[in-house]
Amino acid sequence: MLAVLVDTVPPTLSPETLIAAITVLALSIFLGFELISKVPPTLHTPLMSGANAISGITIVGALTAASVSGGFGLDALSVMLGSLALALATINVVGGFMVTGRMLSMFKKKEDRS
Repeated sequence: MLAVLVDTVPPTLSPETLIAAITVLALSIFLGFELISKVPPTLHTPLMSGANAISGITIVGALTAASVSGGFGLDALSVMLGSLALALATINVVGGFMVTGRMLSMFKKKEDRS
């Protein structure tokens, strides 16, 4: 079934566009690793909070992808991938808030922890 769906997609990605997209992906991975490795430990909590906010935006995008039809006969594939993205983004946000809560609890006084 997937082969039938793939055959219905019109070829819109030129090799130059694909190479540019892969280059941007590789550079962003390298830049992200370099930036995160240079963050001092005292700033990890605010960094996690910002990452959780961005992941919340990912949930909105996943909801949109799961609900909008593709227009190329890919409605089922679009809904499946959007639903998968929604589930993974939700796990990411919930896990991020749990880790942030633990990190913030380390800054409380011992008698305040519960």
